[in-house]
Amino acid sequence: MSRPMTGREYVDSLKDDREVYLYGERVKDVTTHPAFHNPVRMTARLYDALHDPETNQDLVAPTDTGSGGFTHKFFTASRSVDDLVADQRAIAAWSRLSYGWMGRSPDYKASFLGTLGVNADYYAPFDDNARRWYKESQEKVLYWNHAIIHPPVDRNRSPDDVSDVFVHVEKETDAGVVVSGAKVVATGSALAHYNFVAHYGLPVKRREFALVATIPMDAPGVKLLCRPSYTAVSAVTGSPFDHPLSSRLDENDTILVLDKVLVPWENVFVYGNVGKVQMFAEHSGFTERFTFHGCTRLAVKLEFIAGILAKALEMTGTHDFRGVQSRLGEVLAWKDLFWGLSDAAARNPVEWRDGALLPNPRYVMAYRWFMQVGYPRVVEIIQQDVASALVYVSSGVEDLLSPEVRPYLDRYVRGTGGVGAVERTKLMKLLWDATGTEFGGRHELYERNYAGNHENTRVELLRSQVASGDMDAFKAFADTCMAEYDEQGWTVPDLCSFDDLREAGKRLLRGDPGGA
Repeated sequence: MSRPMTGREYVDSLKDDREVYLYGERVKDVTTHPAFHNPVRMTARLYDALHDPETNQDLVAPTDTGSGGFTHKFFTASRSVDDLVADQRAIAAWSRLSYGWMGRSPDYKASFLGTLGVNADYYAPFDDNARRWYKESQEKVLYWNHAIIHPPVDRNRSPDDVSDVFVHVEKETDAGVVVSGAKVVATGSALAHYNFVAHYGLPVKRREFALVATIPMDAPGVKLLCRPSYTAVSAVTGSPFDHPLSSRLDENDTILVLDKVLVPWENVFVYGNVGKVQMFAEHSGFTERFTFHGCTRLAVKLEFIAGILAKALEMTGTHDFRGVQSRLGEVLAWKDLFWGLSDAAARNPVEWRDGALLPNPRYVMAYRWFMQVGYPRVVEIIQQDVASALVYVSSGVEDLLSPEVRPYLDRYVRGTGGVGAVERTKLMKLLWDATGTEFGGRHELYERNYAGNHENTRVELLRSQVASGDMDAFKAFADTCMAEYDEQGWTVPDLCSFDDLREAGKRLLRGDPGGA
C-alpha cells in the first residue's frame, strides 16, 4: 500500500545537494536555514494533515493507480461533479492550514500532475513518462513547482534569438538532453522536490526551445537564486508577534538557472515538437485546474482577511460607521464572488479526455480577471478604513515587555471596548504584515499577476469564447433581436407599431392639435 510522505519525511527529503543561493552564499541546508526553516515546517504540516484523522476527512481519497493507498484528492483525475466538489474541499482544507497565504503548496502543481494519466497520449512518444509520473506523484504526494515564464530580458526580440537567457537544449545524448537557460518566477522552488519547465504564451519556433520536462531540485547544474527573504529579515528585525505571516509563510521567489543540466529522457514530456509546446496550455488541462485551485485558495485567503479587518474595525471603534460597514460588505462580496466562481467551475464541468472532467474554464477565466481588480481593492479598503491604526503601534514586542514603556502603551494604544494594548497591537501587526510590509506588497503583486499579465487574461478570455463558438452565439443572439424590426417597423406579426399614434404625435409637434 502506498501512502503520502509524513511531515518528517518531507523535511528529510529536502536534505540533498540542491544549490540555493541567498545573500551571496550557498544555503547548506534549507531545513535549518533561518530563511526556510519555518516555511518548510508549515509545508510539513500539510503532509501531516493527510495522516491525521482529525484533519484528513476532506483531504484524502484512494489512489487510482491500483496501489491500494491514499492520496491528496486533487492529485487524481476528476470524473464527476462530486469529484470536483471533493477537489475543491481538499484544496480549501489545505489552504486553511496556511490561512490562504501559500499559493504554491504541493496541491498547486497537482493541477498538472492530476491530468497526466488521462492525457498521457498527448505527450507521445513520451506518454509512458506521463503515466509513470502520474502514478508516482500521487502515491507519494510529491511537491512539484513550476517555472514557465521567460526572464523579462529582450522581450522585443523573438524568444529563439535570446538563447543566452531563455531555456533551450544545447545537445542530445543517449541519457537525455542537456539544457541551459533561466526561468522565472520559480516561487517555492527551494521547498520543492521537482521543478516543471515549460513555456507559456511565447511562440517558440526552433526545436531546441521546444521542451516540456521536469527537473529534480538537486540535479547538477540547477541553481536557485533567491530574492530577499522576508522570513530571515523578520527573524533579525522582530519576533513572530511583530511578523506573524512573513516569519513563516514566505515561499520565496527565485530565478531558476539551468547550467548544462542533464534532463534524462524519462523526465521529458515534450521535446522538439514546436506545435505541442505552443499548444500546451490549451491541451494539458493545466490552465483550467490551476486557476480552479487559485480561485479556491484566494477565497480562503479573503475569508481570513475579512476576519482580521472586521476585528480591526471593532478595535478602532469604527465598525458601526455606515461607510465603513459598506466597504466591509464589499470585501465580503469579493470573497463570495470567488467562492461562487469556484463553485460554478466545479459544478458545471466540461468533458475532457477518457471520461475525465475539467473545471469549467468560463468561470476560472473570469476569476483571472477579477482577482487583478478585487485583491488590490481589498487592500485599498483596509488602508482607507483602518488607516493610521496600521502604523500606530509599538516598534516591537520589546516595548510591550518594557516596564518604562508599557504603561503608556496600555493607556494610548488600547483598543475600543476594553481591548488591551497587547491584543490590539498583535492584531494590527498581523494586518500590517498582510498588507503593508514587503511581504504584504509582494502578495498584492502576486495576486495581480498570478494567472497572467493584466492584458493576457482578458485577451485569453476573449479568444477562448471565440474558439468555443460562444461569441458567434452571442452575436447571433443580438441578430435575432435586430431581425424583429427594420426601418419600416416590426417584421414579426405579433407586435404592433401603432402607426396612427405616431402620426398623431407628429401633428402635435407641428402645432396642429385639431388634426389630432
